[in-house]
Amino acid sequence: MRTSSNPAFRNLPSSGGYASFQHGGQATGYDPYPSAPPTAERPITVDDVVIKTTMSLGTVILAGVLTAMSGPAMLGLALPAALVGIGIALFMCFRPKPSGALTLIYSAAQGIVLGAITVMVERYAGPGLGFQAVVGTAAVFVGMLIVYKTGAIRVTPRLTKMVVAGVIGAGVLMLANLLVGFFNPGGLGIRSGWLGIGIGVLFIVIAAFTLLLEFDQADEMVRAGYPAKWAWFTAFGLVASLVWLYVEILRLLALFREE
Repeated sequence: MRTSSNPAFRNLPSSGGYASFQHGGQATGYDPYPSAPPTAERPITVDDVVIKTTMSLGTVILAGVLTAMSGPAMLGLALPAALVGIGIALFMCFRPKPSGALTLIYSAAQGIVLGAITVMVERYAGPGLGFQAVVGTAAVFVGMLIVYKTGAIRVTPRLTKMVVAGVIGAGVLMLANLLVGFFNPGGLGIRSGWLGIGIGVLFIVIAAFTLLLEFDQADEMVRAGYPAKWAWFTAFGLVASLVWLYVEILRLLALFREE
């Protein structure tokens, strides 16, 4: 199995049998990843994951910058782009198969949404928040990668279940807040003031821990010899986690400026 030329990923394990996933050298007995039967295709390498993720994130950034610079015309695409992103995300979650086209379309849609959100937040709370949120997101990504690489926090079945439960809980809470917001301005009141700051910090922590699951997924796919095309599936997961992380950091920075 080839190793990566990227020093951040170079030491990911490259051995292990299909359907016998190991976490830190111990069998977990729990497989949170989609199954893929062995094929004659070239097996996935960490370089595949790095390249596909870079392409996807580049698409997000390019679409976001173009949206932020284009004015009201492009900002009007934010809602359709959000619906496209949600649709693709649901499709990918319920049908876990790799797709480069869907991953890049999802990335472009998310970039448009992030560009529009950033423009609106900076108009309301002041300029510079978008850049600060990008730096914060990158810092969390690097920090969680270091945490994963050093084994400071190991991805175990219990941790995986806790993170998944946290994501589901956050989604339900945000959906409830949105629905209540149609009838009561401000929704449940959980996204403003000091309560909003506390909720924002909690969501950032959950989003950061989803990155650990994505790193572990890449590790397991390389170890199990998945076909190279599965790198797109990991890229999709990383983009989704980083988009959520960026939005929460941006919101938190805006709340701090209000206080």
